[in-house]
Amino acid sequence: MPVDPHLLLAFLATTAVAMVMPGPDMLFVLGCGMRGGPKAGLLATAGVATSEAIHVAVAAAGLAALFAAVPVAFTVVRVAGAAYLIYLGVQAIRNRKPLVERKPDRAFLSGLFTNLLNPKMVTFTIAFLPQFVDPGRGHVWLQFAVLGAIMIVFEFLVDGTVGVLAGRVGGWVRKKKNQRRIEVATGGIFIGLGLKLAADR
Repeated sequence: MPVDPHLLLAFLATTAVAMVMPGPDMLFVLGCGMRGGPKAGLLATAGVATSEAIHVAVAAAGLAALFAAVPVAFTVVRVAGAAYLIYLGVQAIRNRKPLVERKPDRAFLSGLFTNLLNPKMVTFTIAFLPQFVDPGRGHVWLQFAVLGAIMIVFEFLVDGTVGVLAGRVGGWVRKKKNQRRIEVATGGIFIGLGLKLAADR
C-alpha cells in the first residue's frame, strides 16, 4: 500500500466529515439539481470532481509557492471566480425559458469552472493532502493520486446524492408551477456564493 495505513484511516475520517458539511460545492450542486434535474446535479458533481483532480495535481506540483510569491494571482483568481458565480446567478434569475428546454450538460462546465476559479479550494487541497503523505515511503505522486481518488469518490457519493435528490425535489416543485421561484432561489444561491467568495480574504 503506497499510503501509510494509519494516515489513510485518519484521512478517511477527516474527509468524510469535511464532505458531509455543507459548503460551496454542495450548495452549487444543489442549485444545479433544483434548476436542471437529477442529470444536471450529477453533471455538476462531475465538473466539481474533475476540478478537484486538477487541484490534487496542483498540490502535488507544489504550486502553492505561486500564490505565496505572487499574492495578486490569488486575488485575480478569486475575483474571477466570484464574478462567474454572480454571472450564473443573474442568468438564472433573468432566464425565461422553461427548464425542460435547457441543456443540463452545461452543468458540468459550470461545476468545473466554478471550482477551478475558487483559489481557496486550491490552497485547501495544497494544505490538506500533504498532511497525509509520508515522503519516507517514497512514490509521493502515487500517494497524492490515491488520496485524490478517495476525495473524488467521496465527492460523487455525497454531492452526487445531493444533486440527484435536489433534481427530484425540483421536478416535483416544478409540477406545482413554482418554476419561477426555483429560478430566483437558484440564482440567489449562486449570487450569494459569489459575493461570499469576493468578500473572503
